[in-house]
Amino acid sequence: MNSFVTSLLPSLSKSLSETFNIFRVMHHGTHEKQLSNVFAWLLTADATHNLGDRFQAAFVKRVNERVHGNNQLPLTGYRIVQEVDTRMGELNDPNEGMDIADIILWRNDAALVVENYGTSDGHGHSYQQYLAHGSAGDRRAVVVLLCHRHEAHLQKDGWELATVVTYSEVLSDLKAQVDSDSKWRREHPEQEFFINQMYQHFVKGPEAVNVTDQLSFIKAMCETGESARYSYRPRDRATQEFADLVAEHARKQFEDSRATLARVKDRLRSFSRSVLVDQVNANLGTGHVEKVVTRFSGQWEWCVELQRTDSERTIFLEFGPTAVVENERADAAIDDPDFGQVFATLRNPETGGISRIAHTGVSLAEVISGINREDTRLRDAVLSITQNDS
Repeated sequence: MNSFVTSLLPSLSKSLSETFNIFRVMHHGTHEKQLSNVFAWLLTADATHNLGDRFQAAFVKRVNERVHGNNQLPLTGYRIVQEVDTRMGELNDPNEGMDIADIILWRNDAALVVENYGTSDGHGHSYQQYLAHGSAGDRRAVVVLLCHRHEAHLQKDGWELATVVTYSEVLSDLKAQVDSDSKWRREHPEQEFFINQMYQHFVKGPEAVNVTDQLSFIKAMCETGESARYSYRPRDRATQEFADLVAEHARKQFEDSRATLARVKDRLRSFSRSVLVDQVNANLGTGHVEKVVTRFSGQWEWCVELQRTDSERTIFLEFGPTAVVENERADAAIDDPDFGQVFATLRNPETGGISRIAHTGVSLAEVISGINREDTRLRDAVLSITQNDS
C-alpha cells in the first residue's frame, strides 16, 4: 500500500489541482463551522437560496426514516439557530465549559439538535445534554449527526443513539429537486451554480482529469498488488474501505517524510559545522565561512546556510521541497533535477532569486547514514558555485 500511494500521488495531485471548484479554491468546508453556516443557510426557509422550505423538508424526512420508535417529526416550520450552548437546568455544571451544538431546528412542538462533523463522531460533546436541550418544553426531539462519512464504530457515550445523516444524502436530495425545477434554475442561476459546486465537492469529490490518469490508476493498482479490490463486494463498502486505507497510509507517509526531512537537516547541519566549514575554508582566500545557520521555516525550511565573512554572499545547502522552489527561481534552472540529493545554491542580490544552483552528488540517504569525513563532494560543489560566480 505504501508503494501504491507513492506511485499514485502524481496522478491524484494533478486531478485535484486541475479541477476547479469554488469550495476547493477558498478552502471552504475544511472546518465544521464553515460548513455549518452553509447548511444553516439551506435549512432556513426564507434565506436567499429562494428554495423555501424544500431543503428543510428533505432533511427532516431523512431523519424521520431513521428515528427510533414513533418519534416522527413535522417536516417543516422550523426556525434555525446556530452555536447554541446545550447546558441547562440540572445538567449545567458551572465547572464545565460550554457544550455547543452546531445547528438547532426548533418549533414549539419539535426540535432537531445537529452536530456537524466530518465523521459520525460526537467528538467530546454530550449526547444527553443535546437531547435534554431539544426536549425542553415537552418537545419531541432528535439528536442528529450530520457528517461526511458514517463510521458507526466512532459512535459511543450515547452517540450510538443519534440519527446519522450524511452530506451525500441530503445534498443528493437537494440536487434532484433543483434539477427537476427548470423555472427555479432559470430565475436563480447563481444559487444553482453554488449548489452544484457544493454537490460536486462534497458528494462526487475530485474527478480524474482524463482517461490517461484513470489508466495510470489502474496500472498502479495492478503493479502494487491491489488489483484484487476490483472484485470485492459490496462495491460501496469496498470503495470506502480502500479510500480509508489509502488516506491512512498517505497520512502516515506524509508525517514520516517530514520527520525524515528534519533528520536530513540535522545531520547536514552537524556535518557542515564539524567538517565542511574546515574543508571549504582551507580552499578559500577570502570570504571564509564563519557560521552555519538553520533559521528558515515554511517552504525555505529545508536549508543550511553557510554565512561568510568579507561581505561575501551566503552559500546555501538545500534539499527536498526547498530545492524544488529554488530551482524554479534560479537564473539557469537545472533541467532534470534529482531531488534525492542535496543542492548548493548562491543568491542573486539584484533579483532576489538564485544566481547559481548545482547538484552536489550527495544523496539524502547518505546524509542520514553519515557522510565520511574524507568525502569532498559537498566541498567541491560549494567551491564550484563560488569560484564561478562573477
